Amino acid sequence: MAAGQASGPRQAHRSGQPRQARRPQESHRPRWFVAASWALVAAWACFIFYASSNTGADLNEGTGLFSLVYQALKDAQAQILGPDADAINSIAHFCEYALFGALWTNALRCHLPLSRAVLVAIACASLYGVTDELHQLFVPDRACDPVDWLVDTAGAALGALLASHILRRRMQQITSSNLFLSVSIIV
Repeated sequence: MAAGQASGPRQAHRSGQPRQARRPQESHRPRWFVAASWALVAAWACFIFYASSNTGADLNEGTGLFSLVYQALKDAQAQILGPDADAINSIAHFCEYALFGALWTNALRCHLPLSRAVLVAIACASLYGVTDELHQLFVPDRACDPVDWLVDTAGAALGALLASHILRRRMQQITSSNLFLSVSIIV
């Protein structure tokens, strides 16, 4: 680059062609939004790790909030599905990872096109699910269950797709309101 030339988002590439500017929907996100999005992903990952660290005895016999909620859900499940049913574990995994997939999608859209962010979010949440199941090998009264990983991945996929749908609709609303504003200013 010659002295005196301005450097910026439109500086020429080695081929002599101008570089493409970032797409408007990606470039307007403030740094605090990006940081907060990633902080939520990290916080939820910590929550999942903490929840996976609870032993079966902690949940069945403990007095903490998780134990009270677990025991209430277990009693409701026994009344509805019978005493031998165990749907709570799968429902908990699905819900945890649905939110995780949505959080990943929201954070990744700051850096990637939304459709790619969805795919990467599902992959990242699924890989975290693998580490979560491996982590449970070392927790007393817990086990590594490949079915839980599949439920985690399904939850992450649903969460990522729902987040994508909501974000696309929101972007369309913003775009159409900006178009309406532009037309009304011209008229």
